[in-house]
Amino acid sequence: MAEGVVMDAVVQVLVRDVTDAVYVHGQYVFGFQTQFEDMKRELSLMRAFLTDTEKIKGKYKTLKPILDDLRKLVYDADDLVMDCIIRAKYWKSKGTSSSYHLSPRELLFRYQTGRKLTCVNKRIVRLKGDLNSYLTPVSRTSEGSSSKRRFNLPVFNQSDVVGLTEDVETIKGWIFLDHKEELHRIGIVGMAGLGKTTIAQKIFEDKDVIARFKERIWVTVSQNVDENEIVTNILDDLKVNDRSGNLLLKISEVLTKKAYLIVMDDVWKTGTWWEKISSGLPETKEQSSCIIITSRNEDVLKGMGVVEERIHRPKLLNEEEGWSLFCKVAKVNSALEETGKNIVKKCGGLPLAIKTIGGLLKSKNQILKEWERIYLNFHAKLEEKSNSSLAESNRSSVMASLQLSYDELPTDLKHCILCFSIYAEDYEISAEQLVRWWVGEGFVRDEGTETARDVAYENLSELISRCLVEVVQRRNYDGKVYNCKMHDLVRDLTIKIAREEDFSSFDKGNRQVPTVNTRRLRVTGEMDLHALDGNSKLRALLCMPNCSIRLNRSRGLAKVRSLRVLDFSHIKLDKISLGDLWRWITSQKRLAYLNLRNAAKLVELPDSIGKLWALQILILGECKNLKKVSVLIATLSELTVLDVGNCPLLQCLPQGLSRLSNLQELYGFKIASSTDTKGCHLGELKDLPNLRVLQVDIKEESIIKVEEVTVLAQLNHLRVLSINAGDSEDKDILRKLDMLCLPTCLEELYLRHYFGESTPQWMNPTSLPQLQYLCIEDSKVLSNINNDFWGKEDKTWKIVGLCLKFLPKLEVEWSLVQRGIPSLRFVEVSHCNSLKSFPCNVEGLGIWRRVEKDKVEEEKEEIKEEEKKEETKEEDKKEEIKEEEKKEEIKEEEIKVEDNC
Repeated sequence: MAEGVVMDAVVQVLVRDVTDAVYVHGQYVFGFQTQFEDMKRELSLMRAFLTDTEKIKGKYKTLKPILDDLRKLVYDADDLVMDCIIRAKYWKSKGTSSSYHLSPRELLFRYQTGRKLTCVNKRIVRLKGDLNSYLTPVSRTSEGSSSKRRFNLPVFNQSDVVGLTEDVETIKGWIFLDHKEELHRIGIVGMAGLGKTTIAQKIFEDKDVIARFKERIWVTVSQNVDENEIVTNILDDLKVNDRSGNLLLKISEVLTKKAYLIVMDDVWKTGTWWEKISSGLPETKEQSSCIIITSRNEDVLKGMGVVEERIHRPKLLNEEEGWSLFCKVAKVNSALEETGKNIVKKCGGLPLAIKTIGGLLKSKNQILKEWERIYLNFHAKLEEKSNSSLAESNRSSVMASLQLSYDELPTDLKHCILCFSIYAEDYEISAEQLVRWWVGEGFVRDEGTETARDVAYENLSELISRCLVEVVQRRNYDGKVYNCKMHDLVRDLTIKIAREEDFSSFDKGNRQVPTVNTRRLRVTGEMDLHALDGNSKLRALLCMPNCSIRLNRSRGLAKVRSLRVLDFSHIKLDKISLGDLWRWITSQKRLAYLNLRNAAKLVELPDSIGKLWALQILILGECKNLKKVSVLIATLSELTVLDVGNCPLLQCLPQGLSRLSNLQELYGFKIASSTDTKGCHLGELKDLPNLRVLQVDIKEESIIKVEEVTVLAQLNHLRVLSINAGDSEDKDILRKLDMLCLPTCLEELYLRHYFGESTPQWMNPTSLPQLQYLCIEDSKVLSNINNDFWGKEDKTWKIVGLCLKFLPKLEVEWSLVQRGIPSLRFVEVSHCNSLKSFPCNVEGLGIWRRVEKDKVEEEKEEIKEEEKKEETKEEDKKEEIKEEEKKEEIKEEEIKVEDNC
């Protein structure tokens, strides 16, 4: 960590979390009250010491060994507290105290735990003494003085850039020239953070370019070239699903006789990979296709066939452009303008530096003192590199802005951003995986009425708002992030900090490596997991899709017992015995997040699942062969997420689900039939008061009792409901579905495979006054919208997003939709041929968005309107004056006439 940064994020969070855990759970742990009281007292003092940061700035090198010891200590204390909490929950569930069951195993556990607690307390006292020479304790009331800001999506759009118009027009001019080359190449070269990728993106999405080329392909190459991944990427963009035979030949066949554009972004080196791929690209004079390559190295561009005349070198932003970009990110009032402009000058015209420092200042609530403090810190960091070359100086501007942005993050966000370090360069990261990892490791927790998941998405939103994370894909109607990535310079910084804070392990090439001390690991196919021999620290293990895992009972991964997060989604389990796998998984007593999505071999969730007392998130979705879930799943009292969606062979969940009172998300809840005597019915859901998300699957043989039709209405926190009616034509089921009572708090509703001819009676704005999004899909029968759907004058929909897919018989007029859903902003339609007058394609995939006027333009129009009104008033006044003058003239004429008379 850079000098001047006092306490690393890991230590801060761990000390806080362990202290809180001891305070909350210490009284439930039988037999260790004295030791826990000692730990509580010492950690509270330690926590107070660590809040006083100013006095140790500049002493980090001396302090580093103490911090390393403190970090190890608090990790050990955290594990110990977790073990005690799990043990306490076990005895609580038995309804008795462990004091009455002193089996040899229990006696051993108590003996070992007591020794560990005593040892931890001694280590805390010793380290507190060491820290005492650097720190003065402060009161706990000073903690949390700066409240954590929250941002709601959608956030600042990073595609909104300035100063690149000339760059884009230059390259477009080259593209549209009458080239003699069959396949011409264009290069964009410059240092990191200069905006090369942004220029390429603007060209790629330019309407003239889209019209010019029949096929457009985007390939992110990065430092570690994977030839197969590049080929697969190209095939995906070309929508070629067949992966057999000669793949390069398939690419050539699709592109032959077509004008195509390929962007090769972030190329570090050439080699055989480029020779193979370029040899498969067809070259036709008539089509004049194009390849755009971005790189930091001119030799790379020339090695890929770009001539000097077609190499574009973007310039740094000038002062005016830099200020314009800064103002788009940060909120600037007149009092902040001078300081803001001084900061922009320090950024040296680099877009990435300007955006990140702007994102940081945006979080400071327009407080001048805070802006001036940031400016001084930024200036100090740049002064350290004042004698470097221009290129190095520019890079220093970026890294200084990034380091400042990291330093100013709230502690929780520091932990969250360090998780990005384990992902490969330019890798598109699933937001859902990130969020569940953060929850599983305890980086985020429930806050008041907000669930941990809500808090995690807000954290991700804030990182995006600060321009430290880039959005790759959002949900259309509300901007929720699906996939994200990190700029390689930001990733370099996170790896540097993660290495220093012992967050994870990396080699000299910044690639993750498994070691005996690794705490978090993302497994790729080439890793040797035998290096994990003796590892007792590994907390999170996430696997790359399609990589294969082995479990050798005597060494490596099989000996790890410390996991809290295990993500085996979409990996091959063909080299593992399922018996060995479950024995290993259920030995992870601290496991909080388990993901086995799409595990093809998985047939049954065994009784041993009941050993995972700490489990909060269990994902078994898309396990095509899963037939049975153990009844002991109902004993997992900490479970907040259960996903068994899209498991076609699973008939139902076992009875007892109502015991999972902490459950917040439930996917794939299949309503049992009359023959499933041990299956779960709809009535059990009424005892799940915390449910926020529910996916209900109805089978042809499902039974819904009359008294169960009101159950869903009792779920007062339910926000998202998905009903899959299973193409059931059973009249009784359709009648019961029509009788359902839904909670008025619903915000999103999905209705799939519904076989009624008209929409259900409850689908109306009176019953669903808070609904924001409605999706109706896959019905060959549905032909009309119920009259109640359109509401009344005083009760109209608040829906902003509407999705209609595969509804061939549905007849609706667009004008009726507009009148009935006045707040509608987004519509997605697919294969709904009977829709009338819709402003988008209804036969294929059609999307309509309400064109929202830019606020600035709106303000301008308002000003114009005001000016018009003022002009009208002036004209009216002039007319009044003229009228008065006329009247006066008439009076004078009348007087003259009288005088003459």
